[in-house]
Amino acid sequence: MTPTAETPAAATSPEEWLRLDNQICFSLHAASRAFNGVYRVILKDLGLTYPQYLAMLVLWEDGDLPVKRLGERLRLDSGTLSPLLKRLEAAGLVRRERSARDERSVEVRLTEEGTALREQALQVPRRIAAATGCDVDEIRALRSRLDELTHTLDEAALSETPGCAQ
Repeated sequence: MTPTAETPAAATSPEEWLRLDNQICFSLHAASRAFNGVYRVILKDLGLTYPQYLAMLVLWEDGDLPVKRLGERLRLDSGTLSPLLKRLEAAGLVRRERSARDERSVEVRLTEEGTALREQALQVPRRIAAATGCDVDEIRALRSRLDELTHTLDEAALSETPGCAQ
């Protein structure tokens, strides 16, 4: 990414680096909150929250999964994932069952209702794309760049973790 007049690298003084408007993390945070607002409206008809929608996307894509694997895919810890799954289960969309292969593992399975909800959810990505004002190529490019950024930041976090090899 090339430094611009609005990025900390191009700031004229160290004080400029601490301005909220110069923080990429805040721009991403604000965009995420804006997305959540749009998703809240669109997902209301499905009876899902945004995190529940993400969990359902993974289950529609991958089928039955251990809770641990679902958490890894969603980048959620068990303290966040467990209540989310309990609410999906109470809504009749998923079942949680001990694995027959490993009793320590809990599997998440879609119910018939959960599988059927996928049909209604097909309109969600189109509505979100329309809300962004971006065309398909712009969305793909942005998603690709964000995926690269996530990978780079994950690597940076690992290298900054005490005790990790650098």
